[in-house]
Amino acid sequence: MSDLNAFPITQRWPAKHPDRIQLYSLPTPNGVKASIMLEETGLDYEPHLVDFAKDDQKSPEFLSLNPNGKIPAMIDPNGPGGAPLALFESGAMLLYLADKTGRFIPADPAGRWHAVQWLMFQMGGVGPMFGQVGFFNKFAGREWEDKRPLQRYVDEAKRLLNVMDRALAGRTWFVGEEYSIADISMIGWVRNLITFYEARELVEFDGYANVAAWLERGLARPAVQRGLTIPARG
Repeated sequence: MSDLNAFPITQRWPAKHPDRIQLYSLPTPNGVKASIMLEETGLDYEPHLVDFAKDDQKSPEFLSLNPNGKIPAMIDPNGPGGAPLALFESGAMLLYLADKTGRFIPADPAGRWHAVQWLMFQMGGVGPMFGQVGFFNKFAGREWEDKRPLQRYVDEAKRLLNVMDRALAGRTWFVGEEYSIADISMIGWVRNLITFYEARELVEFDGYANVAAWLERGLARPAVQRGLTIPARG
């Protein structure tokens, strides 16, 4: 294990436990992907709050780890070959942690790619589109007189929910009976859509019974409940 002081980000967020995975995040739909996965796997980790109110994500220290200035990001002091590995992008982090632990991704190649395709679906569709619904329904966009942008993203969110609902028909999770990174990637986004973004009625969520039941199963998991609150907001 190398000295984590070689990473500039540790100057702003010192590691109290440098032998543990260092997580730099905020409990947003993208951020909780990493914290839920870490809670599910049981890996030792140390969470650090990246405070958007203080523009922490724009600081030189954070940008040294993630030049895109987005959370989450992480450093694994015991990466491949025993060397530290720094990662950004929540999807990449889910894949890495799944491979590191051999958990929450099918072992057979066909099943693995089934999980990966749903992870890509979340990253390319669910996250960006649900986030736009949130912007136009709850944040600055709600003040716009022209409601066509909101309607565009509401329609797309409903289309995506329909895809998900059909996929979950007769299934417990997105990869059949096996809970995986596909589910972990989407739980926070679907939860936010109908709670924090206040869009439950707007997207007619209760009409997607399979998605609603899947979300209830996911939110019942103790590791999910813990991960949704990590890192604790100041």
